[in-house]
Amino acid sequence: MGENHFSRELRLLTPAHFENVFQQAIPAVSPQLTILAKANQLNHPRLGITLSKKRLKRAHERNRVKRIVRESFRLKQHLLPSVDIVVVGKSGLDQITNAELLSLLEKLWKKIIQRCKQPVSG
Repeated sequence: MGENHFSRELRLLTPAHFENVFQQAIPAVSPQLTILAKANQLNHPRLGITLSKKRLKRAHERNRVKRIVRESFRLKQHLLPSVDIVVVGKSGLDQITNAELLSLLEKLWKKIIQRCKQPVSG
């Protein structure tokens, strides 16, 4: 596998992981998506995705969004700080194209990178 694979250690796996991010997270918000980030003690970012059936009724839409979010994260992971990230889907997410979703994620990653810059000591 290449260095850009989406491996297990890059995922938030338990409800506790998600809960932890929901407390004191740094948000990056758009009408269709909210990205929450919280510093972790690891040397890499981790990703969790939460899409409710209420917002995205069809399974294939949820799968499409998850696939694109994971892909986008995978390509950006080397630039992201050591944070746990939860991507929360909102209404209207099923209305946007893959290209729109990718460019939206691009903007939100940039916000997260800026807002989560680890302070340089010294």
